[in-house]
Amino acid sequence: MIRSSRIGLAHSALALFAVAILVQAARVQLIQGKGWRARAERQQTLDKVVPAHRGEILDVSGRVLAQSREVVRVEIAPREINERKKLRLALVKLKVEPAIVAKALDTSIKYVVVPGRFRASEATQLIALRGVKSFASVERTYAVSEGARGILGSVDTDNKPVGGLESSLDSILRGKSGTATMVRDSRGRGRESPTAPGVAPTSGNSIVLTINADLQEIAEKALADAVARMGAEGGDIVILDPHGGEIRAMASYRPDPRQTAATVLTDPFEPGSTFKPFMAAALIDRGLVTDADSVDTGNGVLEIEGRKNPIRDDHFVGKAPLSVVLRWSSNIGIVKFASRLTPRDKYETIRDFGFGTPTGLPYPTESGGILRAPKSWSAQSPIALPMGYEVSVTPLQLALGYAAIANGGELVEPAIVKQVVGPDGSILYDHQRRVVRRVIKTATADKVRHMLLDVVDEGTAVEAAIDNFMLAGKTGTPRSTVRGRYVAGRYNPNFVGIFPADNPQYVIVVKMTAPQSSIYAAQTAAPVTKVILQAAVAAKDAALDRAKLASSVHPKNDTVISQLAVAPSREDSGVAARAPAIAADSATKGVPFVITLPALPARPAARGLRTVPDVHGLGVRGAVRSLHSAGFRVQIAHGASGAPATSPAAGEMVPTGTVVRLLFDH
Repeated sequence: MIRSSRIGLAHSALALFAVAILVQAARVQLIQGKGWRARAERQQTLDKVVPAHRGEILDVSGRVLAQSREVVRVEIAPREINERKKLRLALVKLKVEPAIVAKALDTSIKYVVVPGRFRASEATQLIALRGVKSFASVERTYAVSEGARGILGSVDTDNKPVGGLESSLDSILRGKSGTATMVRDSRGRGRESPTAPGVAPTSGNSIVLTINADLQEIAEKALADAVARMGAEGGDIVILDPHGGEIRAMASYRPDPRQTAATVLTDPFEPGSTFKPFMAAALIDRGLVTDADSVDTGNGVLEIEGRKNPIRDDHFVGKAPLSVVLRWSSNIGIVKFASRLTPRDKYETIRDFGFGTPTGLPYPTESGGILRAPKSWSAQSPIALPMGYEVSVTPLQLALGYAAIANGGELVEPAIVKQVVGPDGSILYDHQRRVVRRVIKTATADKVRHMLLDVVDEGTAVEAAIDNFMLAGKTGTPRSTVRGRYVAGRYNPNFVGIFPADNPQYVIVVKMTAPQSSIYAAQTAAPVTKVILQAAVAAKDAALDRAKLASSVHPKNDTVISQLAVAPSREDSGVAARAPAIAADSATKGVPFVITLPALPARPAARGLRTVPDVHGLGVRGAVRSLHSAGFRVQIAHGASGAPATSPAAGEMVPTGTVVRLLFDH
């Protein structure tokens, strides 16, 4: 009896154990089944992020400036490697340093991170080996110079934007990452799951810029050469279409390679005399000046009560109308004419031309410059503003202001993005011209533009004149500040050109920062402008309408132009050696990129003497060019009938830098 009860207890215990096993099995399979299956899948599979390609950035002609490519980062576990020979060959093929290869084969080392990144297509054999782990990413490559990189920006190792258009347009350029399910095989190698294909990444949208890559390269090369030749601290260039506001080239250059910021957008400066046409436009538009009006500039020195330093003119013009005041950049003349404008008139004119506020370009650190309201002006502000002081502007703002003069009086919104193109090729955005406001009447704009044509033909900007074509423009030689204070001998010469003057296609701004060779825009910024325009005309594609350009031949030129190509100019004033040399490829090769700036006049020695050249038989333009090239400053004065004469007379030996009065009946 006792024995049977023990057997019964044992059977009962076994039965209960069996029931418990069944219950647990049912619980695991029926209740916890999904969880255990997911855990098993996690041990055998891995969800891998597949990075999306950022959209491409292209120039206006479709040339790729920035694009993304798939790359991998590799890590190796030497103890897991069972095909050591294949590993060595794969690493050598990828040009991995021998020291890293040795570490990857050393089983005493647990883990090796291979430096650098490799194209996924080139690292296929390495990634397939057991013990090699790869991490996919996307690398951004750029086909632009360092100067343009400041505008485009860049991305970091995690494909995150850093500055420039990459940052401001990130929401458009970045795509949407995908996922891939990886399954480990019996050898521990990863394979993409055939049953769980994952989600494919979506590439970002591409952006077509208004920049013309050929013109951009011309501008950058000319600027870099000019900075080196002039001993300048840097320089900036903007070239834009005055009608649509589309930026064709935008370059900033500093000799220090660490300074890559787009200072053309971020560093405002006092423009000096290039600001005078805006005051002239205000006077004409309000009917405050006529062709018969003139002001007396006296002997070129004007003392003003309360002003520390007198106002001086570099060129003597005597009693002059507004057109002559602009032609010879008379400070006294523009101050006297501008006194007809109220402080409110001056402020509204400057504001309406777009100064004092950012242009709206999609650049993260664009400066709006400085324009103070009249209530914050000092007693000298109404005098300083017409001369381009007590106001700061960026080169882009200056270009847009002149664009209003070039296009008939409308301030247009600048554009650097022409199109946004989806991954499927569809056009998501197409730039259309946008007018901010009408600033001046069309007749006013035309009149000011013709005045600026005289500045290049016969005035302070003759060094910018181009054979065969009309160029309008204005020079400025403003003093430069360092930490808010003017520094003696430090200037920011700049030139703004409208090309061609009769049917504008470009507005170009060239600004040099603290050049050492000469402080004058006529000898620094103006010649750079000439070089760029000559190279652009000779280039195969520099955003110029050839048909319109062919109809813009200078009326003073009798040559019939059958082909739009500009050879190195040789002036008849005896300065042929100063002509810019442009080595152009054949028409099939396109852009001439071998650019040599005109040789600048030597910096005047303290007591160097030179002979005053004979300008008899030359026009005003040729006479001024000849005197400038000899190292003299020039003042225009009444006194000669017909052919020009000089004081001191031709043949006299005088110190370089001397002011030579050009006596001419103008």
